[in-house]
Amino acid sequence: MDKALTVLLVEDDQEECETFVRLIDPMEDVRLIGVTNNDTKALEYVKDHLPDAVILDLELHKGKGTGIAFLEALKEMQIKTPPYILVTTHNISRITHERVRNEGADFIMVKSQEDYSADKAIKFLKSLKQTIQESRKKIQKQNGLAEDSPYDLKKRQEVRVSTEIDLIGISPKAVGRSYLIDAIMCRIEGQTGQFTVIAKKYGKTEASVERAMQNAINRAWNTMHPDDLLTHYTSRVHSEKGVPSVTEFICYYANKMKVEY
Repeated sequence: MDKALTVLLVEDDQEECETFVRLIDPMEDVRLIGVTNNDTKALEYVKDHLPDAVILDLELHKGKGTGIAFLEALKEMQIKTPPYILVTTHNISRITHERVRNEGADFIMVKSQEDYSADKAIKFLKSLKQTIQESRKKIQKQNGLAEDSPYDLKKRQEVRVSTEIDLIGISPKAVGRSYLIDAIMCRIEGQTGQFTVIAKKYGKTEASVERAMQNAINRAWNTMHPDDLLTHYTSRVHSEKGVPSVTEFICYYANKMKVEY
């Protein structure tokens, strides 16, 4: 299977974000690596995950910062393989459009146009998928940049898993959080007996490790808004309690990472 086009969404309209997530989630050739309404957080996503493309709203009124500030800071970061920037905005100023192009935007879609939609923005990026990815590979080759080593790939996956479980409210303070990340990574690497491996690593019993992981999952499902859970955890929950089992949870995220990477 071809590598999915990885996309970061920088948008402050919650309904618009939910629409993008709902449309992209079932796709195999496009993957959202993050959603944020904060320009500083968006830069962190780019640094940590190196997305192929960014869908960027210019005016983050309900968030923090602006799309222009993001573009300026991104240019200063001097990333060797910068993402393709698709700007989506209500702003129709010719001067503003010229400015964002000068700051590195590749294409601008005006939201007030009758034919604009999240679906159209996604289809536009999909039409450029091969070109974007081949261009990034060409830049890597020209700059003598190797593809991720197994070590680099593993670290990037770990960061990605951490980001994913942040979205469903599994706190860094939760005892089972580190266990879950390790178990997901073991599953990605094809290791068996994850509970045994993790118990040995942390000097715990297998029962206590599994219990801590389930407690972290239960707490997230009991405290997070159901809509947020449905948005970020799309697998069917088979348990009558309405909470994923540890095994279901680990398999879901391991499979998600395998498809993305």
